[in-house]
Amino acid sequence: MPSAPPPSLPEVLEFFGWRAAAACSGLPPQTVFARRETEARPALTACERCPVVRRCLEVVAPAENWFDGVSGGRLWRNGRPVPLRHRVGGAVDIT
Repeated sequence: MPSAPPPSLPEVLEFFGWRAAAACSGLPPQTVFARRETEARPALTACERCPVVRRCLEVVAPAENWFDGVSGGRLWRNGRPVPLRHRVGGAVDIT
């Protein structure tokens, strides 16, 4: 059975290229993948001005994979949005 051809460069850039445009791209991983609001605050703040916040939420799909960290302007723990003490304006409506 023949294997599928590898993805083309444009396909790879389409899938991964959004990360370079993410406002959180320069933040340390421990901030982006934090489980607590205080530690995640810099990433949550970055989401407020992020041009790819919706793409981040679509690709990461936090509710589908037990994700811990910040995606789409929200803090996630075990794939569920964490209620925040301080409102963040960049959250994408997921309802």
